[in-house]
Amino acid sequence: MKRLLDAHCELILQEYRDHLPEFQEQAQAIQNTLRTTLEKVGLIVASIESRVKTEESLAGKLELKGAKYKSLADLTDIVGLRVITFYSEDVDKVASAVDRLFNIDWENSVDKRKLLEIDTFGYLSLHYICSKPGFEYRFEIQMRTILQHAWANMNHDTGYKSGVEIPTYYRRSLSRMAGLLELVDEEFSRIRVELADYRRKVQALVASGNLDDAPLDLETYRSFLDMEPFDRLLRNIAGINQAEIQQVSLLPYLEVFQFLNCKTLGDISRLIKECSDGAFQLASYQMALTDLDIISSSVAPQNLCIAYILKHGVGSFGIRKMFDILSGPSPSNEMMADLLVEQARDLPFMNENNDGTH
Repeated sequence: MKRLLDAHCELILQEYRDHLPEFQEQAQAIQNTLRTTLEKVGLIVASIESRVKTEESLAGKLELKGAKYKSLADLTDIVGLRVITFYSEDVDKVASAVDRLFNIDWENSVDKRKLLEIDTFGYLSLHYICSKPGFEYRFEIQMRTILQHAWANMNHDTGYKSGVEIPTYYRRSLSRMAGLLELVDEEFSRIRVELADYRRKVQALVASGNLDDAPLDLETYRSFLDMEPFDRLLRNIAGINQAEIQQVSLLPYLEVFQFLNCKTLGDISRLIKECSDGAFQLASYQMALTDLDIISSSVAPQNLCIAYILKHGVGSFGIRKMFDILSGPSPSNEMMADLLVEQARDLPFMNENNDGTH
């Protein structure tokens, strides 16, 4: 669309054209610097975007407000970046990183989170106007959460782009939606803080050895695995053939232990104590006539669970269920379960009472 610009604005527009390659280069460089810095401090964000204002957009701005700009350097958003975070508290962490990386024009920067009245809801975002050595033009960095970003986009599409006055009813609806998104943002942050506190308590509980007080869930089980509870049995099994141990994730066995009615980490600890001999006997029988020199670290919890299932009379059904949990239902699971029951039939642990006596 042809814009009606005076000679002064045309000069500004020509300056933009002359420096466009530099703007594009700097936008990418600033984006890379931000990404590298956030990665170094371990701050995970949803996205980091950069853009250079289009000539059409700049011309439209000059057509409306060209008289207020002496030169292109007076415009602060030719280069713009946006950092989208998952949590509201991370916005301030990103802002702190930006403050360390660049010079902030505090007079022209704005924290829109502080501009709303206590009884209103709306657009929340933190905008810094920045500069850096070797680049004479200022640039804008916007920081907001992914929900604030969603609200900004929806509000822009339904309101700003429409070109007509929005009736009060729809403005009220948009305001209610903004309030809901703000509440969700706060709830995500609250849950994040409480989960972090729970993880710290779990780690302290496991480290103290109070395993009966640690309910069995993903967080407690992760902490339990850090203690290498199956390591002694695993090394004994590896010693049968002097085998090398290949480490794999043992997280899938959480569901197996839950199937075996383990409610706490203490229950798993007792299962290990009760069934380690049986697990070792199973491994010895299976490996005795082979030259297997590499074993998976999962052989320890797997044989422990098999020994427990067999000792407690659950038999083929329980072993098949274990394989179903670990690798998905398959006809071969039932055949494998029947084979293991047959292999274990005459092993010493199968002739023991649950108290360990014959």
